[in-house]
Amino acid sequence: MTFDDGARIDPGRASSGGPGRGGKLALGGGAGGLIVLVIALLMGGDPGSVLGQFTGAQDLGQTEVAAGTPGHCRTGADANTYVDCRVVLTAQSLDAVWTEQLPNQAGVAYEPPGLNLFTGSVSTGCGYATSEVGPFYCPADRTAYFDVGFFQELVDRFGAAGGPLAQEYVVAHEFGHHIQTLLGDIGRAQQDPQGPESAAVRTELQADCYAGIWAHYADRTPAPGSNSPLLQPLDDADIRDALSAAAAVGDDRIQQAAHGRVNPEAWTHGAGEQRQKWFLAGYRTGEVRSCDTYSSTDLNSPDGMR
Repeated sequence: MTFDDGARIDPGRASSGGPGRGGKLALGGGAGGLIVLVIALLMGGDPGSVLGQFTGAQDLGQTEVAAGTPGHCRTGADANTYVDCRVVLTAQSLDAVWTEQLPNQAGVAYEPPGLNLFTGSVSTGCGYATSEVGPFYCPADRTAYFDVGFFQELVDRFGAAGGPLAQEYVVAHEFGHHIQTLLGDIGRAQQDPQGPESAAVRTELQADCYAGIWAHYADRTPAPGSNSPLLQPLDDADIRDALSAAAAVGDDRIQQAAHGRVNPEAWTHGAGEQRQKWFLAGYRTGEVRSCDTYSSTDLNSPDGMR
């Protein structure tokens, strides 16, 4: 999905964070601990719920947080060239879609989440995190965090397609967790945190579905103060890119790569095929009610896919 070259990037939409200081990041277990962090946090986990499972710590150095979008991010053409600019303009597109759809469909006003672009490590309301955990959303400070180097990892390490919508899907998924926060559902994940039918898996699949809703409306929702959408129309290649990313971060794919076997009882995000199907359910219907994973009796067959 390509942005309109003339679209304007909001210079105040993002902040940037440097290395964290003033606390410790619990890692423990060496590389094994990092793998667990990746599995638990990749694509939207809550670092506050995971870091406490580890012992040992690593000093992270001084925090530097700067207000403002990176200076080279000015237009849609920049978003089509630079990944950090793409994250920011995708956030603006998500803001436009959810500002319209959330009140209309759920009767709840949309409040934009914070957006932080960091390198290396960052201090958050949920604790300290490093780039190892991938992108994540922190409910405590209602902010989505991205080290844009992850998107190359998504290709090199997890075998996802490298197209723009694969990256934009990741941003939309994290914003999906913010929608869950606004609707009062985000806490369900902690009540039942593991297993193929767990509330944690249902929470992640719902965020995928919400990402699909964004894709449904993104190329038809005008940018604020404009009559034109920020994004050009999707094509089949765009959707294949998003589905590739969804499959790449399925629990089954990650477990197979890390351990050589798949254990559904340890799932926290759902299988790759499930993530694809729930994204498509949101994309095909554009309806929040199609994303009710918590009531679903078959997570392999979303209502929007029948």
